[in-house]
Amino acid sequence: MKPRRQVHPRRAGSLLAGWMLLTILAGCAGSPTMETRNGYIADRAHRSDAYNQRIRYLILHYTDSEASRAMRTLLGPDVSSHYLVPRSPSLSDDLPQIWQLVDEKDRAWHAGVSAWEDRTQLNDTSIGVEIVNRGPQETLEGQRWEPYPEDQIRAVIALAKDVIRRYRLPPTAILGHSDIAPSRKIDPGPRFPWKRLHDAGVGAWPRDEDVASFRHRFAQCSPSITQYQRALSAYGYSLAATGVIDGETRDVTRAFQMHFRPASYSGQPDRETAAILWALLARYRPQALLDTTLAEPAGCRKPEEDDPFTPETAPQPLKG
Repeated sequence: MKPRRQVHPRRAGSLLAGWMLLTILAGCAGSPTMETRNGYIADRAHRSDAYNQRIRYLILHYTDSEASRAMRTLLGPDVSSHYLVPRSPSLSDDLPQIWQLVDEKDRAWHAGVSAWEDRTQLNDTSIGVEIVNRGPQETLEGQRWEPYPEDQIRAVIALAKDVIRRYRLPPTAILGHSDIAPSRKIDPGPRFPWKRLHDAGVGAWPRDEDVASFRHRFAQCSPSITQYQRALSAYGYSLAATGVIDGETRDVTRAFQMHFRPASYSGQPDRETAAILWALLARYRPQALLDTTLAEPAGCRKPEEDDPFTPETAPQPLKG
Protein backbone atom coordinates (compact mmCIF):
# COMPACT_ATOMS: atom_id res chain seq x y z
CA MET A 1 0.00 0.00 0.00
CA LYS A 2 1.34 3.40 -1.03
CA PRO A 3 2.07 5.55 2.03
CA ARG A 4 -0.14 8.65 2.47
CA ARG A 5 1.60 11.90 1.61
CA GLN A 6 2.04 14.23 4.54
CA VAL A 7 1.35 17.95 4.07
CA HIS A 8 3.76 20.27 5.81
CA PRO A 9 1.95 22.32 8.52
CA ARG A 10 3.10 25.63 7.01
CA ARG A 11 1.75 24.64 3.58
CA ALA A 12 -1.47 23.45 5.16
CA GLY A 13 -1.88 26.84 6.79
CA SER A 14 -1.33 28.60 3.46
CA LEU A 15 -3.89 26.40 1.74
CA LEU A 16 -6.41 27.09 4.50
CA ALA A 17 -5.80 30.86 4.30
CA GLY A 18 -6.19 30.78 0.52
CA TRP A 19 -9.42 28.83 0.79
CA MET A 20 -10.76 31.30 3.37
CA LEU A 21 -9.82 34.27 1.14
CA LEU A 22 -11.60 32.74 -1.85
CA THR A 23 -14.62 32.07 0.34
CA ILE A 24 -14.68 35.69 1.56
CA LEU A 25 -14.32 37.08 -1.95
CA ALA A 26 -17.02 34.80 -3.28
CA GLY A 27 -19.29 35.87 -0.47
CA CYS A 28 -18.50 39.54 -1.12
CA ALA A 29 -19.22 39.23 -4.81
CA GLY A 30 -22.64 37.84 -3.99
CA SER A 31 -23.34 40.41 -1.29
CA PRO A 32 -26.03 43.02 -2.03
CA THR A 33 -23.56 45.76 -1.01
CA MET A 34 -20.77 44.51 -3.29
CA GLU A 35 -20.78 45.05 -7.05
CA THR A 36 -18.27 43.39 -9.35
CA ARG A 37 -17.31 45.76 -12.12
CA ASN A 38 -14.72 45.78 -14.88
CA GLY A 39 -11.48 45.10 -13.03
CA TYR A 40 -12.56 45.87 -9.47
CA ILE A 41 -15.23 45.34 -6.81
CA ALA A 42 -17.19 48.34 -5.50
CA ASP A 43 -18.13 48.10 -1.81
CA ARG A 44 -21.40 50.02 -1.33
CA ALA A 45 -21.91 49.18 2.35
CA HIS A 46 -21.27 52.77 3.43
CA ARG A 47 -23.57 55.33 1.79
CA SER A 48 -23.22 59.07 2.26
CA ASP A 49 -26.26 61.29 2.84
CA ALA A 50 -24.52 64.29 1.24
CA TYR A 51 -26.10 64.14 -2.23
CA ASN A 52 -29.30 65.01 -4.08
CA GLN A 53 -31.22 63.76 -7.07
CA ARG A 54 -30.34 64.88 -10.59
CA ILE A 55 -34.04 64.98 -11.46
CA ARG A 56 -35.72 68.22 -10.35
CA TYR A 57 -38.52 68.61 -12.93
CA LEU A 58 -41.01 66.67 -15.01
CA ILE A 59 -41.63 68.36 -18.37
CA LEU A 60 -44.73 67.51 -20.42
CA HIS A 61 -44.83 68.05 -24.19
CA TYR A 62 -47.03 67.16 -27.10
CA THR A 63 -45.64 65.76 -30.32
CA ASP A 64 -47.77 66.94 -33.23
CA SER A 65 -47.59 63.75 -35.27
CA GLU A 66 -48.82 60.19 -35.16
CA ALA A 67 -47.16 57.72 -32.83
CA SER A 68 -45.10 55.96 -35.52
CA ARG A 69 -43.69 59.21 -36.88
CA ALA A 70 -43.12 60.56 -33.37
CA MET A 71 -41.23 57.39 -32.50
CA ARG A 72 -38.94 57.75 -35.52
CA THR A 73 -38.21 61.36 -34.60
CA LEU A 74 -37.59 60.68 -30.93
CA LEU A 75 -35.20 57.81 -31.62
CA GLY A 76 -32.66 60.42 -32.73
CA PRO A 77 -30.28 61.75 -33.76
CA ASP A 78 -31.45 65.29 -32.97
CA VAL A 79 -34.19 65.01 -30.34
CA SER A 80 -35.38 62.52 -27.74
CA SER A 81 -37.48 62.16 -24.62
CA HIS A 82 -37.54 59.71 -21.77
CA TYR A 83 -41.12 58.61 -22.43
CA LEU A 84 -43.66 58.66 -25.26
CA VAL A 85 -47.37 58.28 -24.45
CA PRO A 86 -49.48 57.15 -27.45
CA ARG A 87 -52.95 58.54 -28.13
CA SER A 88 -54.57 55.19 -27.27
CA PRO A 89 -52.20 53.19 -25.05
CA SER A 90 -52.37 49.42 -25.38
CA LEU A 91 -53.32 47.53 -22.23
CA SER A 92 -51.46 44.68 -20.60
CA ASP A 93 -53.08 43.22 -17.47
CA ASP A 94 -55.34 46.30 -17.54
CA LEU A 95 -52.32 48.64 -17.33
CA PRO A 96 -51.47 51.16 -20.09
CA GLN A 97 -48.23 50.59 -21.98
CA ILE A 98 -45.96 53.62 -22.30
CA TRP A 99 -42.77 53.61 -24.38
CA GLN A 100 -39.57 54.46 -22.52
CA LEU A 101 -36.97 55.67 -25.01
CA VAL A 102 -34.19 56.94 -22.71
CA ASP A 103 -33.13 55.72 -19.26
CA GLU A 104 -34.02 58.21 -16.53
CA LYS A 105 -30.40 58.32 -15.40
CA ASP A 106 -29.46 59.66 -18.83
CA ARG A 107 -30.01 63.12 -20.30
CA ALA A 108 -32.69 63.21 -23.01
CA TRP A 109 -32.81 66.10 -25.51
CA HIS A 110 -36.33 67.42 -25.06
CA ALA A 111 -36.22 70.83 -23.35
CA GLY A 112 -33.72 72.82 -25.40
CA VAL A 113 -32.99 76.38 -24.32
CA SER A 114 -35.07 76.57 -21.15
CA ALA A 115 -35.29 78.03 -17.65
CA TRP A 116 -37.27 77.62 -14.45
CA GLU A 117 -36.59 79.04 -11.01
CA ASP A 118 -32.82 79.51 -10.81
CA ARG A 119 -31.94 76.79 -13.31
CA THR A 120 -31.32 76.83 -17.05
CA GLN A 121 -30.77 74.09 -19.66
CA LEU A 122 -33.33 71.83 -18.02
CA ASN A 123 -32.32 68.78 -20.05
CA ASP A 124 -29.74 68.37 -17.29
CA THR A 125 -32.28 68.16 -14.47
CA SER A 126 -35.55 66.89 -15.91
CA ILE A 127 -37.49 63.93 -17.25
CA GLY A 128 -39.26 64.61 -20.54
CA VAL A 129 -42.60 63.08 -21.53
CA GLU A 130 -43.89 63.43 -25.08
CA ILE A 131 -47.66 62.96 -25.52
CA VAL A 132 -49.06 62.21 -28.97
CA ASN A 133 -51.38 65.09 -29.88
CA ARG A 134 -51.81 67.13 -33.05
CA GLY A 135 -51.91 70.46 -31.24
CA PRO A 136 -53.52 73.44 -33.02
CA GLN A 137 -55.04 72.90 -36.46
CA GLU A 138 -56.20 75.70 -38.76
CA THR A 139 -59.70 75.13 -40.14
CA LEU A 140 -62.29 77.20 -42.00
CA GLU A 141 -63.87 77.86 -38.61
CA GLY A 142 -60.63 79.04 -37.05
CA GLN A 143 -57.98 77.36 -34.93
CA ARG A 144 -58.91 74.06 -33.30
CA TRP A 145 -57.01 72.23 -30.59
CA GLU A 146 -57.16 68.46 -30.41
CA PRO A 147 -58.38 67.17 -27.02
CA TYR A 148 -56.45 64.60 -25.02
CA PRO A 149 -58.33 61.27 -24.71
CA GLU A 150 -59.16 60.09 -21.20
CA ASP A 151 -57.20 56.83 -21.57
CA GLN A 152 -54.13 58.81 -22.57
CA ILE A 153 -54.46 61.19 -19.63
CA ARG A 154 -54.86 58.29 -17.20
CA ALA A 155 -51.58 56.89 -18.54
CA VAL A 156 -49.86 60.29 -18.15
CA ILE A 157 -51.15 60.56 -14.56
CA ALA A 158 -49.90 57.07 -13.67
CA LEU A 159 -46.46 57.84 -15.11
CA ALA A 160 -46.27 61.28 -13.49
CA LYS A 161 -47.29 60.01 -10.05
CA ASP A 162 -44.61 57.33 -10.20
CA VAL A 163 -41.91 59.86 -11.18
CA ILE A 164 -43.08 62.30 -8.50
CA ARG A 165 -42.98 59.60 -5.82
CA ARG A 166 -39.52 58.35 -6.74
CA TYR A 167 -37.91 61.80 -7.01
CA ARG A 168 -40.07 63.58 -4.42
CA LEU A 169 -40.98 66.37 -6.82
CA PRO A 170 -43.07 69.29 -5.52
CA PRO A 171 -46.21 70.42 -7.42
CA THR A 172 -44.36 73.41 -8.91
CA ALA A 173 -41.88 71.05 -10.60
CA ILE A 174 -44.52 69.59 -12.96
CA LEU A 175 -44.35 71.84 -16.00
CA GLY A 176 -45.25 72.24 -19.64
CA HIS A 177 -42.68 72.94 -22.33
CA SER A 178 -44.27 76.36 -22.76
CA ASP A 179 -43.61 77.17 -19.09
CA ILE A 180 -39.86 76.69 -19.44
CA ALA A 181 -39.53 78.12 -23.00
CA PRO A 182 -42.47 80.55 -23.35
CA SER A 183 -41.09 82.47 -26.33
CA ARG A 184 -40.44 79.28 -28.34
CA LYS A 185 -43.04 76.69 -27.38
CA ILE A 186 -46.80 76.35 -26.82
CA ASP A 187 -47.03 72.67 -25.87
CA PRO A 188 -48.82 70.92 -24.28
CA GLY A 189 -51.32 73.68 -25.13
CA PRO A 190 -54.57 74.99 -23.60
CA ARG A 191 -56.38 71.68 -24.14
CA PHE A 192 -54.10 69.87 -21.73
CA PRO A 193 -56.12 69.18 -18.55
CA TRP A 194 -53.84 70.56 -15.86
CA LYS A 195 -56.71 70.80 -13.37
CA ARG A 196 -57.52 67.14 -13.96
CA LEU A 197 -53.90 66.22 -13.21
CA HIS A 198 -53.88 68.34 -10.06
CA ASP A 199 -57.04 66.67 -8.80
CA ALA A 200 -55.27 63.32 -9.27
CA GLY A 201 -52.25 64.50 -7.28
CA VAL A 202 -50.04 65.81 -10.09
CA GLY A 203 -48.92 69.44 -10.35
CA ALA A 204 -50.03 72.80 -8.96
CA TRP A 205 -53.36 74.59 -8.98
CA PRO A 206 -54.64 77.63 -7.02
CA ARG A 207 -57.31 77.43 -4.32
CA ASP A 208 -60.62 78.94 -5.43
CA GLU A 209 -60.98 80.98 -2.25
CA ASP A 210 -57.53 82.54 -2.74
CA VAL A 211 -58.33 83.48 -6.32
CA ALA A 212 -61.61 85.09 -5.20
CA SER A 213 -59.80 87.03 -2.46
CA PHE A 214 -57.15 88.43 -4.78
CA ARG A 215 -59.74 89.09 -7.49
CA HIS A 216 -61.67 91.31 -5.07
CA ARG A 217 -58.48 93.02 -3.92
CA PHE A 218 -57.23 93.75 -7.45
CA ALA A 219 -60.63 95.09 -8.52
CA GLN A 220 -59.99 97.85 -6.00
CA CYS A 221 -56.30 98.30 -6.70
CA SER A 222 -54.32 96.48 -9.36
CA PRO A 223 -50.63 95.62 -8.99
CA SER A 224 -48.15 97.47 -11.16
CA ILE A 225 -46.63 95.79 -14.20
CA THR A 226 -43.32 95.64 -12.35
CA GLN A 227 -44.99 93.81 -9.47
CA TYR A 228 -46.71 91.47 -11.90
CA GLN A 229 -43.40 90.63 -13.60
CA ARG A 230 -41.75 90.05 -10.23
CA ALA A 231 -44.61 87.77 -9.22
CA LEU A 232 -44.21 85.65 -12.37
CA SER A 233 -40.48 85.43 -11.65
CA ALA A 234 -41.14 84.49 -8.01
CA TYR A 235 -43.36 81.64 -9.16
CA GLY A 236 -40.61 80.28 -11.42
CA TYR A 237 -40.83 81.91 -14.86
CA SER A 238 -37.75 83.53 -16.35
CA LEU A 239 -38.76 87.18 -16.74
CA ALA A 240 -37.09 90.51 -16.01
CA ALA A 241 -39.00 93.23 -14.15
CA THR A 242 -38.89 96.01 -16.75
CA GLY A 243 -42.16 97.71 -15.89
CA VAL A 244 -43.19 97.45 -19.55
CA ILE A 245 -45.60 95.00 -21.18
CA ASP A 246 -43.07 93.85 -23.76
CA GLY A 247 -43.04 90.81 -26.02
CA GLU A 248 -41.35 88.61 -23.42
CA THR A 249 -43.97 89.53 -20.83
CA ARG A 250 -46.76 88.65 -23.25
CA ASP A 251 -45.10 85.31 -24.07
CA VAL A 252 -44.77 84.39 -20.39
CA THR A 253 -48.33 85.57 -19.71
CA ARG A 254 -49.65 83.43 -22.55
CA ALA A 255 -47.80 80.37 -21.19
CA PHE A 256 -49.15 81.05 -17.71
CA GLN A 257 -52.70 81.48 -18.99
CA MET A 258 -52.58 78.30 -21.09
CA HIS A 259 -51.56 76.43 -17.95
CA PHE A 260 -53.80 78.03 -15.32
CA ARG A 261 -56.52 79.95 -17.24
CA PRO A 262 -56.92 78.17 -20.59
CA ALA A 263 -60.30 79.74 -21.35
CA SER A 264 -58.42 82.92 -22.29
CA TYR A 265 -54.75 82.97 -23.27
CA SER A 266 -54.24 86.14 -25.28
CA GLY A 267 -51.01 87.00 -23.46
CA GLN A 268 -52.53 90.28 -22.22
CA PRO A 269 -52.08 90.76 -18.46
CA ASP A 270 -55.43 91.19 -16.74
CA ARG A 271 -56.77 91.21 -13.20
CA GLU A 272 -57.99 87.61 -13.31
CA THR A 273 -54.54 86.40 -14.40
CA ALA A 274 -52.96 88.43 -11.60
CA ALA A 275 -55.43 87.00 -9.06
CA ILE A 276 -54.56 83.43 -10.13
CA LEU A 277 -50.84 84.21 -10.00
CA TRP A 278 -50.98 85.68 -6.50
CA ALA A 279 -53.15 82.75 -5.37
CA LEU A 280 -50.49 80.33 -6.59
CA LEU A 281 -47.84 82.26 -4.69
CA ALA A 282 -49.98 82.15 -1.56
CA ARG A 283 -50.30 78.36 -1.83
CA TYR A 284 -46.86 77.29 -3.08
CA ARG A 285 -44.47 80.23 -2.58
CA PRO A 286 -45.81 82.00 0.53
CA GLN A 287 -42.37 83.40 1.34
CA ALA A 288 -42.57 85.50 -1.84
CA LEU A 289 -45.54 87.42 -0.45
CA LEU A 290 -43.47 88.45 2.57
CA ASP A 291 -41.60 90.72 0.17
CA THR A 292 -43.12 94.18 0.50
CA THR A 293 -42.79 94.69 -3.27
CA LEU A 294 -45.41 91.95 -3.77
CA ALA A 295 -47.40 92.08 -0.55
CA GLU A 296 -49.29 95.24 -1.48
CA PRO A 297 -50.10 97.00 -4.76
CA ALA A 298 -47.66 99.74 -5.62
CA GLY A 299 -50.35 102.42 -5.61
CA CYS A 300 -54.01 102.67 -6.46
CA ARG A 301 -55.08 104.76 -9.41
CA LYS A 302 -57.97 107.08 -9.69
CA PRO A 303 -60.83 105.83 -11.91
CA GLU A 304 -59.92 108.20 -14.70
CA GLU A 305 -56.28 107.06 -14.80
CA ASP A 306 -55.12 104.35 -17.16
CA ASP A 307 -54.82 100.94 -15.57
CA PRO A 308 -52.23 98.71 -17.29
CA PHE A 309 -54.33 95.71 -16.27
CA THR A 310 -57.51 95.12 -18.18
CA PRO A 311 -60.52 93.57 -16.47
CA GLU A 312 -60.79 89.84 -17.00
CA THR A 313 -60.44 89.06 -20.69
CA ALA A 314 -63.55 87.55 -22.20
CA PRO A 315 -63.18 83.75 -22.28
CA GLN A 316 -62.28 82.21 -25.61
CA PRO A 317 -64.05 78.89 -26.11
CA LEU A 318 -61.62 76.18 -27.10
CA LYS A 319 -62.62 74.66 -30.38
CA GLY A 320 -62.06 71.03 -31.05
